[in-house]
Amino acid sequence: MKRSNDLFPTFFDDFFGRDWFANELQNRSTLPSVNIKESEDAYAVEMAAPGMDKKDFKVELDNNTLTISYEKEESNESKPEEGRYTKREFNYQSFSRSFNLPNTVEADKIEAKYKEGILTLSIPKKEEAKQKPSRLISIR
Repeated sequence: MKRSNDLFPTFFDDFFGRDWFANELQNRSTLPSVNIKESEDAYAVEMAAPGMDKKDFKVELDNNTLTISYEKEESNESKPEEGRYTKREFNYQSFSRSFNLPNTVEADKIEAKYKEGILTLSIPKKEEAKQKPSRLISIR
C-alpha cells in the first residue's frame, strides 16, 4: 500500500503557513515597543519608531492621559496607459498609545524629542514627589 505524504504537508502548510505567521508578526509589529524608566527626578518614555518622521507624530496630554499617535498617508502611483492604471498603491500607517500619568508629574514641563528612530519623552516629577534624602533627627 502506497502512502501519500502530500496531504500531511499541505494540511500543515495551510494551517501554519507563512501567511498566517506573517499576519501575526505584522499585527504585533504595528504597535511600537515602549520602555518606561523612572529616576529620582523624572520618568522617561522611549518609543521605538525607526524610519518614521517626527512631523507625523502627535503627543497630547488630556488631564492625566498622555497619548502618542502617528499618522502618515502615502500614495505611489504609476501613470495610466490609455485610461487604465497599471499599478496604483495607497499606504496608510497609523498607531496610538495612551498612558495614564500619576498626579505627581509636572504636566507643563513634558518634553519630547525624536532622534535616530527613538521618540523620547521626558516627564519631570513634582518637587513633593521626589524622594528626599534621609536625614538624622536629633533627640532632645
